[in-house]
Parts: sequence; C-alpha cells; structure tokens
Amino acid sequence: MKKLKKSDVLKDVIKHVDIKKINSTAIIDAMRDMSFTSRDTANATDIYKRMLEDKKCSVILTIAGSTSAGGCMQVYVDMVKNNMVDCIVATGATIVDMDFFEALGFKHYKGSQYADDKELRGLYIDRIYDTLIDEEQLQECDKTIGIIADSLERRPYSSREFIKEMGKYLTKHSKKKDSLVQVCYEMNVPIFCPAFVDSSAGFGLVKHQVENPKKHMTIDSVADFLELTQVKMKAGETGLIMIGGGVPKNFTQDTVICAEVLGYDVPMHKYAVQITVADVRDGACSSSTLREASSWGKVETVYEQMVYAEATTVIPLMASYIYHSGVCKKRKSREFARIFDKK
Repeated sequence: MKKLKKSDVLKDVIKHVDIKKINSTAIIDAMRDMSFTSRDTANATDIYKRMLEDKKCSVILTIAGSTSAGGCMQVYVDMVKNNMVDCIVATGATIVDMDFFEALGFKHYKGSQYADDKELRGLYIDRIYDTLIDEEQLQECDKTIGIIADSLERRPYSSREFIKEMGKYLTKHSKKKDSLVQVCYEMNVPIFCPAFVDSSAGFGLVKHQVENPKKHMTIDSVADFLELTQVKMKAGETGLIMIGGGVPKNFTQDTVICAEVLGYDVPMHKYAVQITVADVRDGACSSSTLREASSWGKVETVYEQMVYAEATTVIPLMASYIYHSGVCKKRKSREFARIFDKK
C-alpha cells in the first residue's frame, strides 16, 4: 500500500463565502413566512438591521467556535469593511489560528470527521471536525507571534493592544489581501480576545517569556475587561451579534455590570442575537439564553432572538441580506480603537 503523504490529504482548500456576490434577500424574505429556525433567522436578521438603522446604536460582534476556519472568514471581514460592526470580541483561535494564520499565506483544507486521527497525527495534520490544518504551518504562526512579542516594549498589554500590533505587522508582511486583523487595524475597529493565550498565540508568548525570563511582555486580561467596558461606556446603546457563546459572549455582556460597579450608569445591551447549537437544559446554553441574561441586568428583552443553528449556515445569509439592503452606506463609523490612542 502506498504511504500517504501530507500533500495527498491537504489538497482541497476551504473557500470563504463572499456575501457581496450572493444576495440572500429573497430567501430571508421567504423565511419570514416559514416556521422554526427559518422564521427565527429572518427575525434575527430584522433585529440586526434595526441595530444598524438606530443611529445611537453601536454593534459588537462576538465570535466563538471555528466558523472562520469553516468558510466565514470573508464574511466577518466584509462586515467590518462595510460598517456593519464597530467592535469584535473573539476567541484567540478565531483571531490567531484562523485569521492571522491565513494572513501569513497558509490555508485550511477540506477533510472528513471520519478521518483516521492517528494517521493525521503521523502526518502532523490537525483536525477541526471536517476541516484540516497543517501543524507545521501553525507552528510558523506561533513563531511569528513570538517575533512580534520580541519587538515590543516589555510591559503588560491588553489583547486589543497586542492584536493592534499584529495588524501593524501584517501591513508589511501579509500574504493575503483581506485579513480581519489587518482590516480592523486599518479601520480602527478594536478586537478583544479575553482568553487570548488559549490559542497559538499562547505558544508564541510562552516562548517569548522563556527566552526573556527577567523582562518580557504579558497579556493583561483585567485591562481587557476595563477597555471593553470603556467601549461600552463610550458607545451607550449597543447591539450584540453573537456567534456561539462562551467567553466572548459573557465577557461582552458583563461590561454593563462592570460599568455599574465602577459607578457609571450605562444601558443594558438594547439588541441581541445569538446563533448557537448549545442546549439550555444543562443550565448553560454557553452562558445562558438572552432572556436569562436580562435577569442579570445585561440584555434587554424587547429586541432579542436566539437562533438554534450551526452558525456557518446562518451568518452568511444574515450578513448578505444586510449588505444588499444598503442600510450601512450612510452609517457613521465609530472607530472605537481611537479612544485608546495616546494623547
């Protein structure tokens, strides 16, 4: 039997959906008169559109899970480029292992959830359900994070600060036209990763600290919480588009309470949409349903919608509808990253 090579497995590249080329208006309009998840999706889209039409409302996108690796990377980029998002809170994997990784010229590949994982390990290939990634390339990504860390002043940084440096690095070294990290850097849209080191960034930063034991840069998660709360305080009225749940969702919702603890009166998040496959019956639903969050003083319940679906099937439809509606063409950019510029 012929011995399998890495090139035999990593050959079919994941292609990211382009919402500019696909107009979902007709299907979303039809879904309003359907039932179940279809009607929920249409309602969620209408709430998203209402957020963007509300001149006082700023939109925060939270991303958990592997939708970027699964083909939605360009969706998030287009949401930023077309003024559909004002701030992003995501997992480290979304920002580093997926977006920054592809910005360096690497790819994600089609695979199978039934693949022989022992065989994949022998080839140094990592599996994300039915998506594959080259571990050796991922380690190059780790090293690049270390190189960026080595170039910085030795002090604590919020994840937003460090991701800004990643964006700056990509302006000179990117091998891909559209990267979320670079686009957000250029458009002053802040990105927060409250669990930043739970990703390839962690390996690169550990290496940086080991090689610089006496004086090194660190990621300050408390600074993250303060800075995102400052964004909420500056924004006032806010709407949330939440992909999955977990730390990004909870971290963002908690800014209302954090501001209150600091002595500031800020409104609960006025609009909220969550796309998730998590089950509410175990008391979690990846950090509670939106109605439950209202009892904590985090989210209003007038304009909220849970969509129980796998997000790669929903967010491209929603974002395409919003893009083709033209609602954002006259929308004012917030540029929240500027509030942290040194004066």
